[in-house]
Amino acid sequence: MANGNKTITIYDIAKEAGVSPATVSRVMTNSANVRSEKRDRVLSIIEKYNFKPNALAKGLSDTSTKSIGVIAADVRNPFYAQLFVACEAAAQKSGYTVSLYNSFGVTDNEIEQLELFNQQRVDAIVQIGGRVDDAETDQRYCDAVRKLPENLPLVVTGRLPEDVPSYSVEIDAESGMDLVMEHLLGLGHTRIALVGGRFDVKSTREKVLLYEKIIRDHDIEFNPDYVANGSYSIESGYECMKKVLKLSKLPTAVIAINDFAAAGVVRAIEDSGYRIPQDFSVASFDNTYISDVMIPKLTSVDYNYEFFGQCLIDTAIAASKGDDAPRRQTVEPTLVTRESSGPSRA
Repeated sequence: MANGNKTITIYDIAKEAGVSPATVSRVMTNSANVRSEKRDRVLSIIEKYNFKPNALAKGLSDTSTKSIGVIAADVRNPFYAQLFVACEAAAQKSGYTVSLYNSFGVTDNEIEQLELFNQQRVDAIVQIGGRVDDAETDQRYCDAVRKLPENLPLVVTGRLPEDVPSYSVEIDAESGMDLVMEHLLGLGHTRIALVGGRFDVKSTREKVLLYEKIIRDHDIEFNPDYVANGSYSIESGYECMKKVLKLSKLPTAVIAINDFAAAGVVRAIEDSGYRIPQDFSVASFDNTYISDVMIPKLTSVDYNYEFFGQCLIDTAIAASKGDDAPRRQTVEPTLVTRESSGPSRA
């Protein structure tokens, strides 16, 4: 219908109602998958303009592209690679395709990629790592998210401030640290080091604070020298472990911040003439393929990647359709014990 000199379209109705064009389409076809408040809002605007789409418009009313954009910090890291593959498999089962951008943890890249996916008219965006993992909020990134259309949901693996529109599916960090610490404490270890990671990353900061709390809760003296921060690479794990090995009182167990860092830890221990697990037990987070190919095989905290990816994709699809989707969800980790951890001999 004409409104002055302008023809009203389904997109105008969606914009004024603050919903997606697909939601307008579902209201017009009397679908049950629309919340009553949204339905009433759309119907009032349809009545306001006496909107009656023609047959061609009805045929084009479903604007879904059946595509989801994924932004990953760096798929060279097996954690991101494994989670992306899980997302891709989940999307395919639902008849969706996925596109991938690597941000390499660079803020400008992430901001640009959000806009690129918006231009490509994907149904939703999933972001794995990067700014969504920052311990301190990056305002430029948050401003970019706020500029995304309301009908383009963002699902992240971290957590953004409440005033930034997003959905979150994140790992239960407390449960993961509890699992690995209780495992090592149960093996008689009281001198436990935590190696790798950056303190400006929320998940790492949480792990360090939880590690210290668990140590103190077990009436063990906290030794700050046993916390060696660096980054998440093999090289960082190696260098951090070398520093720990220079201490006068060595730990008997080491927790690496991820499997990459664990590979460096293991190499540093062996280069120094020690054995695993006889002299040092080693455990890690992520349980990627690296855990199973290392010698000895690595004890590691697993995140059930198939479920994790399915949850991210299900949330993205539901939100893109205007259906109710939980704003906050957690993934419960499990511990996979292998050859790298054993009883303390100290």
